Formats: sequence, C-alpha cells, structure tokens
Amino acid sequence: MDTSLNKYISDSGFCSRREADKYIEECRVTINGKDANKGNRVKVGDVVLVDGEPIRKKQLPVYLMLNKPKGVTCTTDLKDKTNIIDYINYKKRIFPIGRLDKLSEGLIFLTNDGNIVNKILRSANGHEKEYTVMVDKPVNLEFLKQMRAGVKIPGAITQPCFVKQEGDQRFKIILKQGLNRQIRKMCEALGYKVTALKRVRIMNITLGNLATGKWRYFTVSEIEEVNNMVLLSSKTEDGEGMGE
Repeated sequence: MDTSLNKYISDSGFCSRREADKYIEECRVTINGKDANKGNRVKVGDVVLVDGEPIRKKQLPVYLMLNKPKGVTCTTDLKDKTNIIDYINYKKRIFPIGRLDKLSEGLIFLTNDGNIVNKILRSANGHEKEYTVMVDKPVNLEFLKQMRAGVKIPGAITQPCFVKQEGDQRFKIILKQGLNRQIRKMCEALGYKVTALKRVRIMNITLGNLATGKWRYFTVSEIEEVNNMVLLSSKTEDGEGMGE
C-alpha cells in the first residue's frame, strides 16, 4: 500500500508534514535516486533520501515544552542564528509545534511526532491558547468589547474570544485560532501596540513554574491528556497554524 511522500516522511518522526513539504520544494528529497515532487507516493521498497541520507526508522516519541525567551525564532532553519533548535540543543531531531513571534515569549511544544503536530495545528479542532498581553496605553471597555467580538485585520476577521482585563495596560486573551501575529494585529487595528506578549497555556498544559529559557519533558499524564484531546482530531495539511 502506498502513502503520500510528506506523510511517509512525517510518520518516520523526521519532521512534520509542513516541514517535509519544504524539504521537497527545496529539492532535498529523492525517491529511488530521482528528485521528488510534492504529489509523489511512496511504495513498499522505495528508497527515500533527505539530503542524500536515508530516513531513520521511527524513534521513540519525544514531547517537551520550552518557556521561550524573547529573541529566539521558532524555526528549524539552522542558518538563522537565533533558531529554536540550536537554542535548546537537544540530542535528537525535534521541531516546534506552531510558533511564537521572535519578540514574544512563553510556552511552546517541541516533538519528533509528526502526527500529533498536524492534529494540534488544525484550527478547526479549537484547541485553546492563553496569553497575557501588555499594551502601550490603558485598556478601556470599548477595546475589550471589540477584542471579544472579533477584529478586522488584514485578510481576516478574528473569531470571538475570551478577553479579561488584568491591569491598567494588561489583559488575558484565550484564542482558538492560530493566525500569524494575530494578537499584535488585533491590537494594532484598535490603535494599541503590544509591548509584551507571553503564552501561558496550550490546551491543558500550562507554564507553571518553568523559568524563562528552560524546558522540561511532558509528564505521562500530560501526554495522555493531549493525546485524548486530539484523539478525534483530523490530521491535515491545510488550515491555520498555532501562532499568536
């Protein structure tokens, strides 16, 4: 039975499907010695190489979380000197699930499990992400109402969401979308500028006492809870990412 090339690569634990598509687009993948295309299928006996090296058999899944500091970029591109992979310097190949803007901080997951990446990233699954946000001037009731109801930003209107004021210039927001730089764009559309943004929760996982710049493995119960939450979620190659 054959399978799509990006799923074959993802199932190996090498990277996510989206990352696999990038490798294919960059002509870094071959099937039986020939350059691969995104529409290719892999059959039993085919030899798939990435950068001329065979894809290793699937490793045991690794799930860890990082309290990302400002200045670290959520990319696997090692040419970027601020990339998250070199920052963590983990012993096995892992990749981030979703992203946090370079100037943002807080919770981000990293794994070698390509299947769970696609499930979590699917925006239709409605997984919650919670943030604390500081802005450049006092928050008022009209701002809160508009943020809750949905804001017109370039290319989209955001979905209604939970927003609660927590200080003169600070608020909490819970998103089920993952549009790129969503919170910053929402604030800008209403005349505010974000001065600090921190993600404190993804689904059932919170930062807790994890210090900025530190990482830890998921606990067994956390892994079980996440897997249960995405059990009915469809894997996808489309949809929005888990951004901010």
